[in-house]
Amino acid sequence: MPIRAVLFDLDGTLLYSLADLAASMNAVLSRDALPLHATETYKHFIGEGVEKLVERALPPSRREPELITRYVAKMRAEYSQRWNHKSRLYPGIDMLLDALVERELTMMVLSNKPHDFTVRIVEHYFARWPFADVAGARADVPKKPDPSAALRMARGLSLEPNEVLYVGDSDTDMLTARAAGMPACAALWGYGDRAELEAAGAAYLVSDPQQVLAFL
Repeated sequence: MPIRAVLFDLDGTLLYSLADLAASMNAVLSRDALPLHATETYKHFIGEGVEKLVERALPPSRREPELITRYVAKMRAEYSQRWNHKSRLYPGIDMLLDALVERELTMMVLSNKPHDFTVRIVEHYFARWPFADVAGARADVPKKPDPSAALRMARGLSLEPNEVLYVGDSDTDMLTARAAGMPACAALWGYGDRAELEAAGAAYLVSDPQQVLAFL
């Protein structure tokens, strides 16, 4: 079936947000005199929600569930003050979104970032584009790579899964797309590793946002 919609991941796909995420978590760690991490190291911490980010950033001695919960709250508070300091659209994303609008294709965003942050960020950075649905992590919906949220979004817009091109930058995204029955397009400009993306089932790999148009 022809592609009628594009479902995007947010962090590492549409938006470079690594510096703000790293600065926020490092600020939390610094206050308790815990080891900090290089910004690039956070590429390996993100993608599965804030709880996993915090768990991976904490030293092993601080990974008890109650401590993780406490540090998640601290991370959320810190990120709420820093989320738009250095984050920016990846080069070429604006032109890709313009082209999708011109072609009258439906656009959606699905992230493992908390829902409130996901909505706030999309409204701030992507206000000029008409996203039909924006969803982040919520307590009552399984996180990616569970396909439930992706399938719910497709159903809500009367779309079959194979009519939705899923564009993401992580193995979590590729696994989500496969589980949902959506063609998986890997964004190589993001945080993921090419070999991991291929192993996770990427049907297409693109190194420039404009290349996404070739699959439509």
